[in-house]
Amino acid sequence: MTFLNSILNNSKKHESPFDHWEYNDALNNDAINEIIYADIPDVRKHNLSYDGTRAIDGGGAEFREGIESGGKAIKFRCFITKENASKFPNLVKFIKELQSKETYQTISKMIKKDLTNSYVRVEVICDREGFWLKPHCDIKEKLMSGLIFINKENESEDLGTDFYNEKLEKVKTVPYKHNYGYFFTSGPNTWHGMEKKKILKERRCIQVNYVTFKTDWKVE
Repeated sequence: MTFLNSILNNSKKHESPFDHWEYNDALNNDAINEIIYADIPDVRKHNLSYDGTRAIDGGGAEFREGIESGGKAIKFRCFITKENASKFPNLVKFIKELQSKETYQTISKMIKKDLTNSYVRVEVICDREGFWLKPHCDIKEKLMSGLIFINKENESEDLGTDFYNEKLEKVKTVPYKHNYGYFFTSGPNTWHGMEKKKILKERRCIQVNYVTFKTDWKVE
C-alpha cells in the first residue's frame, strides 16, 4: 500500500501556520503517468481567465456548497468517478487504498476527525500560466484536504501551495516537488492558496479529499 506506507514512514508533521503533514513517494509510476496524460481542458482556450478559484465558470458557489456534480465547473475539472474509471485504473487502485479501513483510520488518528462514514474524492489537476488561488479555508465538508504534486517538467518548486497565518501573511510554501504531497483538516485559520507565479508549461497534481458529501467512493 504505497500511500499508507508513505504516510507511516515518509511523512512529517508541521505545526506552523497550522497543523499539516508533508510526505513523499505516495504514488507509483503507473498512477503518475495517468495524471501526466489526463486530458484537462485549458481554460484560456475557452475565453476564460483564472479568477482565484478552481471553479472558474460560474459553478463555484454551488460547488462550495457541496453539490456532488461540482456545478458547471465540472467540465473544466477531472474528478475520478465510476463513469471514467476505465481511463484511470491505477488511480482507482489508489482510491481503493484510501477507502481501506487501515488507511482512513490512520488518517483519522492523525487529523483527529472520524472518517468512518466519509467518502473519497480525487481530482486530477493541471494548472497553466495565469492560475492563482486566493487565500481561503476549505468548507467543513472536507474532512481531509491535500495535494500530491507531479513535477515532471522541472517547474519551479515555488509553485507549491502557499500557507498563511490568520493575518493572511504568507508563512511558507509547500515545495512543488515530484511525488510530494501534503494534507490537513479543514478548520478556522487554515488559510491556503497560491499566489500568481510563473508556470512555464503546466502544474500537475491530484487533489485528495475525504468528504462528508456523497461521491462514488465510500470508505469501507
